[in-house]
Amino acid sequence: MLSAFSALSACRRGAARLAAATLVSGLVAAGAVATAGTAVADETPQSPGGATATLGDLKTYGSAVIHDHGEDSWVSAGLFEMSVDDGGTLQTYCIDLHNPTQRDARYQETSWSGTSLSGNKDAGRIRWILRNSYPQVNDLTALAEKAGVGGLTEQDAAAGTQVAIWRYSDGADVDAADPKAEKLADYLQRNARNLPEPDASLTLTPAAVSGHPGERLGPVTVHTDADGVTVAPPADAAASGVKVVDGHGKPVTSAADGSRLFFDIPKDSPDGSASLTVQASTSVPVGRAFASDSRSQTQILAGSSESTVSATATVDWAAKGAIPALTAEKNCADGGVDITAVNKGDEAFTFELMGVEHTIAAGAGQTMTVPLQEDQAYDFTISGPSGFAKRFKGVLDCRTQGGASDITTQTVGEPSPASIGGSGSGGSDLAETGGSGATPVIAGVAIALVLVGGAAVLFVRRKQTPEQGPAQD
Repeated sequence: MLSAFSALSACRRGAARLAAATLVSGLVAAGAVATAGTAVADETPQSPGGATATLGDLKTYGSAVIHDHGEDSWVSAGLFEMSVDDGGTLQTYCIDLHNPTQRDARYQETSWSGTSLSGNKDAGRIRWILRNSYPQVNDLTALAEKAGVGGLTEQDAAAGTQVAIWRYSDGADVDAADPKAEKLADYLQRNARNLPEPDASLTLTPAAVSGHPGERLGPVTVHTDADGVTVAPPADAAASGVKVVDGHGKPVTSAADGSRLFFDIPKDSPDGSASLTVQASTSVPVGRAFASDSRSQTQILAGSSESTVSATATVDWAAKGAIPALTAEKNCADGGVDITAVNKGDEAFTFELMGVEHTIAAGAGQTMTVPLQEDQAYDFTISGPSGFAKRFKGVLDCRTQGGASDITTQTVGEPSPASIGGSGSGGSDLAETGGSGATPVIAGVAIALVLVGGAAVLFVRRKQTPEQGPAQD
């Protein structure tokens, strides 16, 4: 039988090979981007909005043992804590057992479709567990009675809840080390039933629009569970004259769920772009997923304080020619990133995608999927007319499959996530803490390198004309 240390060391070797392969491929692609053009690309968010947070420590936890083909791996199991940008705290459980955690990793609220929950028929059962266990149920005496346990500590409750979640999120053969926590896990697993995915705390759809100056461009629709949101106009609104208005052209500074917002662009404006931001204070719905672009374990929300959430939408306008609006979203069902391009101009929008030329007629739109490999980092720019350029980057993390030799969660003796900066004091091997020595390298590669299925870069160009040269709770 392999020890936990041996199993984690095996994962470390595999991760190192992945990092090396990514580095080689990424450098080739990076060269392509460097020569793509001089336009500065706006980095376009792939999340329509919500809470953005930074991962902290594993705060309340017990221990668990994962069984796989005769191998046992001991790990910590419990609640993480995240700090929300601009105020607020989140409590989360892991739903991605075979990936590492990165201290200080940045996380974004996201839909299940962009995570390993996509296609998981038991995803709704995980939400039931969250709503019917700790910390949503903080009366531990009542929870213990339901589970048929003599008594529960917070550590037992957190460990039992995490174990039950892993059984559905990862299909793991896992037991809580403490008998009381194990009985709670069994109770939760037996009684869980499917609940629907919760709505986002705050989104704007679509996240990008376009059109001609002299028009109201949109609508951009607000979706939120907050009582209301504040609306911030473009940063240079006073100089540019661009306003955020309602359907009647009246300037707005606040909105509610279902509100339709428009960009009012002065008729004499030169070709350009702008953005609006909406912000609210609310509790993020339990069951929302949180994903990181630094290859850190996907998390699911168990509890939220009153937190600051926000969303941004962009607008591009031009007097003539193709006028694209571009958005991107991870699509785990199809194993890639969906790029949606909408052309509100008066000329066709022609571009190359993975070596294939596509044309979107004036007034039309199209969504295309860029295929990626699991754990593949990507960073690419789509360029267009009049200096238009949009940049998309991230890491595709859609799967949880793995064996005991792939486990990279925290070991019992080291509850904190592995640091992005490398091994801890004393130069200890990160395999001992449940991290991977290659993990910081992978995180760096994910952020810095360009890797899009070997094809590297999507170039978008203006089509040439003779004149010119997207229950129970």
